[in-house]
Amino acid sequence: MAAIANTQNQETRVAVGEQLQPLLENAPTTSPTAPSKTPAQKAIRKTFKISAHLANLLPTGTVLAFQILSPVFTHQGQCHTTTSKFMSLCLLGVCCFSCFLLCFSDSFRDGKGKVRHGLATFRGLWVIDGLPVDAEEAAKYRLRLVDFFHAFMSVQVFAAVALFDQNVVKCFYPTPSDKAKDLLVALPIGIGVACSLLFVAFPSKRHGIGFPLTRH
Repeated sequence: MAAIANTQNQETRVAVGEQLQPLLENAPTTSPTAPSKTPAQKAIRKTFKISAHLANLLPTGTVLAFQILSPVFTHQGQCHTTTSKFMSLCLLGVCCFSCFLLCFSDSFRDGKGKVRHGLATFRGLWVIDGLPVDAEEAAKYRLRLVDFFHAFMSVQVFAAVALFDQNVVKCFYPTPSDKAKDLLVALPIGIGVACSLLFVAFPSKRHGIGFPLTRH
């Protein structure tokens, strides 16, 4: 009798389990809703996003190299010889070209997950290390009109930084007038503010050299 009772209890448990299992499977799964952001959090997020766009477009690396080399090439702003002025002009030209060229650089991840750098062309992306890229994929990185706009603005920002550099000013304009001094102070600030606003209004989607891609 005990064996029969145990068998009936086991059958009852199995039947109850079969009845409950569909209910558990069909139960609606509620996905956690994302918490709503406060206006302050939205403003902070927007600020960081704008800062990221500016960091991607402003010629930070070129400006750093210029600040290091400027005192050497200009001899602390003295420029006693024509050679010093010529070398200073060459430094300015190379830095301007660097600002212009880096605006056309871009990067992507290949099939192995490695970051590949290249230069945007009218046909697509030219990879620096010669890695063959699919034509359709490369066409996504082709040159656009906004790239030339960014390059021009980047050169303007560097020019504003160069006008602020006392070594450059003393080398090429050792005795400026009062009006020239006011212009040398106001003009770089105006250029910097205007270019920064334009960079924010027309952000770049490129990830140039020095700005690596994220994992996703």
